[in-house]
Amino acid sequence: MPYKNIKVENKDGIAVVTLSRPKALNALNVETLGELVAVFEDLADDVEVGGVILTGEGEKAFVAGADITEMIEMDVREAHDFSALGQETLSMIESIGKPVIAAVNGFALGGGLEIAMCCDIILASEKARFGQPEVKLGVLPGFGGTQRLVRRVGAHLAKEIIFSGQQFDAQRALAIGLVNAVHPPEQLMDAAIKMMKTIMANGPVAIELAKSAINNGADLTLDSGVIIERDAFAQCFATEDQKEGMKAFIEKRNPKFRGE
Repeated sequence: MPYKNIKVENKDGIAVVTLSRPKALNALNVETLGELVAVFEDLADDVEVGGVILTGEGEKAFVAGADITEMIEMDVREAHDFSALGQETLSMIESIGKPVIAAVNGFALGGGLEIAMCCDIILASEKARFGQPEVKLGVLPGFGGTQRLVRRVGAHLAKEIIFSGQQFDAQRALAIGLVNAVHPPEQLMDAAIKMMKTIMANGPVAIELAKSAINNGADLTLDSGVIIERDAFAQCFATEDQKEGMKAFIEKRNPKFRGE
Protein backbone atom coordinates (compact mmCIF):
# COMPACT_ATOMS: atom_id res chain seq x y z
CA MET A 1 0.00 0.00 0.00
CA PRO A 2 1.17 3.59 -0.60
CA TYR A 3 2.39 5.67 2.34
CA LYS A 4 2.65 9.44 2.66
CA ASN A 5 5.80 9.65 4.80
CA ILE A 6 7.55 6.33 4.19
CA LYS A 7 9.05 4.64 1.15
CA VAL A 8 9.54 0.87 0.99
CA GLU A 9 11.71 -0.90 -1.58
CA ASN A 10 12.55 -4.60 -1.82
CA LYS A 11 16.17 -5.17 -2.84
CA ASP A 12 16.77 -8.89 -3.28
CA GLY A 13 14.75 -9.80 -0.21
CA ILE A 14 15.93 -6.82 1.85
CA ALA A 15 13.25 -4.25 2.62
CA VAL A 16 14.72 -0.74 2.60
CA VAL A 17 12.37 1.44 4.63
CA THR A 18 13.04 5.16 4.16
CA LEU A 19 11.49 7.78 6.40
CA SER A 20 10.52 10.49 3.93
CA ARG A 21 9.66 13.90 5.39
CA PRO A 22 12.76 15.73 4.13
CA LYS A 23 11.34 19.22 4.69
CA ALA A 24 10.87 18.31 8.37
CA LEU A 25 14.19 16.43 8.51
CA ASN A 26 12.13 13.22 8.70
CA ALA A 27 10.71 14.16 12.10
CA LEU A 28 8.29 11.68 13.65
CA ASN A 29 4.67 12.79 13.92
CA VAL A 30 1.56 10.77 14.74
CA GLU A 31 0.89 10.01 11.09
CA THR A 32 4.41 8.73 10.48
CA LEU A 33 4.35 6.54 13.59
CA GLY A 34 1.09 5.00 12.41
CA GLU A 35 2.60 4.33 9.00
CA LEU A 36 5.65 2.71 10.61
CA VAL A 37 3.39 0.31 12.49
CA ALA A 38 1.59 -0.63 9.27
CA VAL A 39 4.86 -1.06 7.35
CA PHE A 40 6.48 -3.31 9.94
CA GLU A 41 3.33 -5.36 10.42
CA ASP A 42 3.35 -6.05 6.67
CA LEU A 43 7.07 -6.83 6.63
CA ALA A 44 6.75 -9.23 9.58
CA ASP A 45 4.40 -11.38 7.48
CA ASP A 46 6.14 -10.94 4.13
CA VAL A 47 7.88 -14.23 3.26
CA GLU A 48 9.78 -12.45 0.48
CA VAL A 49 11.60 -10.25 3.02
CA GLY A 50 14.47 -11.61 5.10
CA GLY A 51 15.65 -8.40 6.73
CA VAL A 52 14.98 -4.67 7.00
CA ILE A 53 17.20 -1.60 6.62
CA LEU A 54 15.76 1.60 8.11
CA THR A 55 17.11 4.95 6.93
CA GLY A 56 16.12 8.57 6.31
CA GLU A 57 15.64 10.48 3.09
CA GLY A 58 18.17 13.12 2.11
CA GLU A 59 21.71 13.86 3.21
CA LYS A 60 20.96 15.84 6.37
CA ALA A 61 18.90 13.61 8.62
CA PHE A 62 18.10 10.06 9.57
CA VAL A 63 15.38 11.36 11.90
CA ALA A 64 15.85 14.76 13.52
CA GLY A 65 13.45 13.95 16.36
CA ALA A 66 9.75 13.97 17.13
CA ASP A 67 7.76 16.73 15.45
CA ILE A 68 7.84 19.71 17.82
CA THR A 69 5.22 21.60 15.81
CA GLU A 70 2.79 18.80 16.67
CA MET A 71 3.85 18.53 20.32
CA ILE A 72 3.86 22.18 21.32
CA GLU A 73 0.11 22.43 22.00
CA MET A 74 -0.28 19.02 23.67
CA ASP A 75 -1.77 18.73 27.13
CA VAL A 76 -0.77 16.08 29.67
CA ARG A 77 -3.15 13.43 28.32
CA GLU A 78 -2.18 14.05 24.71
CA ALA A 79 1.51 13.91 25.63
CA HIS A 80 0.95 10.63 27.46
CA ASP A 81 -0.81 9.14 24.42
CA PHE A 82 1.90 10.40 22.05
CA SER A 83 4.61 8.84 24.21
CA ALA A 84 2.66 5.58 24.37
CA LEU A 85 2.27 5.52 20.58
CA GLY A 86 5.99 6.13 20.07
CA GLN A 87 6.97 3.49 22.62
CA GLU A 88 4.59 0.91 21.17
CA THR A 89 5.80 1.60 17.63
CA LEU A 90 9.46 1.23 18.55
CA SER A 91 8.82 -1.88 20.66
CA MET A 92 7.07 -3.45 17.68
CA ILE A 93 10.04 -2.69 15.42
CA GLU A 94 12.39 -4.07 18.08
CA SER A 95 10.47 -7.33 18.39
CA ILE A 96 9.90 -8.12 14.70
CA GLY A 97 11.23 -11.60 13.99
CA LYS A 98 13.66 -10.41 11.33
CA PRO A 99 16.97 -8.54 11.60
CA VAL A 100 16.71 -4.75 11.38
CA ILE A 101 19.68 -2.49 10.59
CA ALA A 102 19.54 1.28 11.09
CA ALA A 103 21.57 3.13 8.45
CA VAL A 104 22.00 6.50 10.15
CA ASN A 105 22.83 8.96 7.39
CA GLY A 106 22.61 12.26 9.29
CA PHE A 107 20.98 13.71 12.40
CA ALA A 108 19.65 11.08 14.81
CA LEU A 109 18.37 13.29 17.57
CA GLY A 110 15.68 12.70 20.19
CA GLY A 111 13.16 10.34 18.62
CA GLY A 112 15.70 9.71 15.87
CA LEU A 113 18.21 8.21 18.27
CA GLU A 114 15.39 6.34 19.99
CA ILE A 115 14.25 4.72 16.75
CA ALA A 116 17.83 3.81 15.83
CA MET A 117 18.28 2.12 19.20
CA CYS A 118 15.25 -0.13 18.66
CA CYS A 119 17.04 -1.63 15.65
CA ASP A 120 19.30 -4.67 16.06
CA ILE A 121 22.38 -3.06 14.52
CA ILE A 122 23.27 0.60 13.95
CA LEU A 123 25.58 1.65 11.12
CA ALA A 124 26.45 5.34 10.90
CA SER A 125 27.67 7.74 8.26
CA GLU A 126 30.76 9.76 9.15
CA LYS A 127 28.42 12.77 8.97
CA ALA A 128 25.91 11.37 11.47
CA ARG A 129 25.16 13.30 14.64
CA PHE A 130 23.55 11.83 17.73
CA GLY A 131 21.91 13.18 20.85
CA GLN A 132 18.92 13.28 23.20
CA PRO A 133 18.30 17.03 23.34
CA GLU A 134 14.81 16.87 24.87
CA VAL A 135 15.84 18.63 28.10
CA LYS A 136 16.63 21.72 26.03
CA LEU A 137 12.88 21.81 25.31
CA GLY A 138 11.88 21.27 28.92
CA VAL A 139 10.95 17.62 28.47
CA LEU A 140 12.72 14.25 28.51
CA PRO A 141 12.96 11.37 26.01
CA GLY A 142 9.52 9.82 25.60
CA PHE A 143 9.96 6.99 23.09
CA GLY A 144 12.14 4.75 25.27
CA GLY A 145 15.36 6.75 25.26
CA THR A 146 15.84 6.74 29.03
CA GLN A 147 15.65 2.94 28.97
CA ARG A 148 17.36 1.81 25.76
CA LEU A 149 20.28 4.24 26.05
CA VAL A 150 21.14 2.88 29.51
CA ARG A 151 21.11 -0.64 28.12
CA ARG A 152 23.38 0.36 25.24
CA VAL A 153 26.02 2.52 26.92
CA GLY A 154 25.46 2.23 30.67
CA ALA A 155 23.76 4.53 33.16
CA HIS A 156 26.65 6.98 33.61
CA LEU A 157 26.97 7.78 29.90
CA ALA A 158 23.20 7.74 29.36
CA LYS A 159 22.80 10.34 32.10
CA GLU A 160 25.50 12.54 30.58
CA ILE A 161 23.91 12.35 27.13
CA ILE A 162 20.36 12.96 28.36
CA PHE A 163 21.14 15.54 31.07
CA SER A 164 23.43 17.64 28.83
CA GLY A 165 21.29 17.46 25.71
CA GLN A 166 24.49 17.82 23.70
CA GLN A 167 25.06 16.37 20.24
CA PHE A 168 28.04 14.14 19.46
CA ASP A 169 29.56 12.73 16.30
CA ALA A 170 29.71 9.24 14.84
CA GLN A 171 33.20 8.52 16.12
CA ARG A 172 32.17 9.13 19.72
CA ALA A 173 29.06 7.02 19.13
CA LEU A 174 31.37 4.22 17.99
CA ALA A 175 33.75 4.68 20.91
CA ILE A 176 30.98 4.36 23.51
CA GLY A 177 29.41 1.34 21.83
CA LEU A 178 26.27 3.07 20.61
CA VAL A 179 26.86 2.15 16.96
CA ASN A 180 28.40 -0.92 15.38
CA ALA A 181 30.44 0.76 12.64
CA VAL A 182 31.04 4.08 10.87
CA HIS A 183 31.29 4.44 7.10
CA PRO A 184 31.83 7.23 4.54
CA PRO A 185 28.42 8.63 3.55
CA GLU A 186 28.59 7.26 0.02
CA GLN A 187 29.32 3.75 1.32
CA LEU A 188 26.73 3.57 4.11
CA MET A 189 23.89 1.85 2.26
CA ASP A 190 26.22 -0.56 0.49
CA ALA A 191 27.69 -1.50 3.87
CA ALA A 192 24.22 -2.02 5.35
CA ILE A 193 23.15 -4.20 2.42
CA LYS A 194 26.38 -6.21 2.60
CA MET A 195 25.92 -6.83 6.33
CA MET A 196 22.28 -7.81 5.85
CA LYS A 197 23.19 -10.26 3.08
CA THR A 198 25.76 -11.84 5.41
CA ILE A 199 23.07 -12.22 8.08
CA MET A 200 20.47 -13.55 5.65
CA ALA A 201 22.83 -16.27 4.41
CA ASN A 202 22.29 -17.97 7.78
CA GLY A 203 19.29 -19.89 9.08
CA PRO A 204 16.34 -17.45 9.36
CA VAL A 205 14.62 -19.43 12.12
CA ALA A 206 17.86 -19.50 14.10
CA ILE A 207 18.27 -15.73 13.63
CA GLU A 208 14.70 -15.12 14.81
CA LEU A 209 15.14 -17.33 17.88
CA ALA A 210 18.54 -15.81 18.69
CA LYS A 211 17.08 -12.30 18.47
CA SER A 212 14.24 -13.30 20.77
CA ALA A 213 16.62 -14.92 23.27
CA ILE A 214 18.86 -11.85 23.36
CA ASN A 215 15.96 -9.39 23.71
CA ASN A 216 14.06 -11.39 26.30
CA GLY A 217 17.09 -12.40 28.34
CA ALA A 218 18.94 -9.10 28.46
CA ASP A 219 17.34 -7.89 31.69
CA LEU A 220 17.24 -11.24 33.48
CA THR A 221 19.78 -12.93 35.69
CA LEU A 222 22.26 -15.13 33.86
CA ASP A 223 20.63 -18.26 35.27
CA SER A 224 17.23 -17.17 33.93
CA GLY A 225 18.66 -16.01 30.61
CA VAL A 226 20.35 -19.28 29.80
CA ILE A 227 17.03 -21.11 30.30
CA ILE A 228 15.58 -18.95 27.51
CA GLU A 229 18.63 -19.79 25.41
CA ARG A 230 18.29 -23.52 26.15
CA ASP A 231 14.67 -23.57 25.03
CA ALA A 232 15.45 -21.60 21.85
CA PHE A 233 18.38 -23.91 21.07
CA ALA A 234 16.14 -26.94 21.44
CA GLN A 235 13.45 -25.43 19.19
CA CYS A 236 15.97 -25.27 16.35
CA PHE A 237 16.07 -29.07 16.31
CA ALA A 238 12.42 -29.17 15.24
CA THR A 239 13.29 -27.31 12.01
CA GLU A 240 14.34 -28.40 8.56
CA ASP A 241 16.92 -25.60 8.63
CA GLN A 242 18.83 -27.33 11.43
CA LYS A 243 18.90 -30.58 9.48
CA GLU A 244 19.98 -28.83 6.28
CA GLY A 245 22.62 -26.68 8.02
CA MET A 246 24.33 -29.59 9.74
CA LYS A 247 24.06 -31.86 6.71
CA ALA A 248 25.60 -29.14 4.52
CA PHE A 249 28.46 -28.74 7.00
CA ILE A 250 29.22 -32.46 6.91
CA GLU A 251 29.00 -32.48 3.12
CA LYS A 252 31.24 -29.38 2.86
CA ARG A 253 28.73 -27.29 0.87
CA ASN A 254 26.73 -24.13 1.41
CA PRO A 255 23.37 -24.75 3.09
CA LYS A 256 20.08 -23.95 1.38
CA PHE A 257 17.91 -22.63 4.17
CA ARG A 258 14.15 -22.29 3.66
CA GLY A 259 13.10 -20.84 6.97
CA GLU A 260 11.30 -24.01 7.99
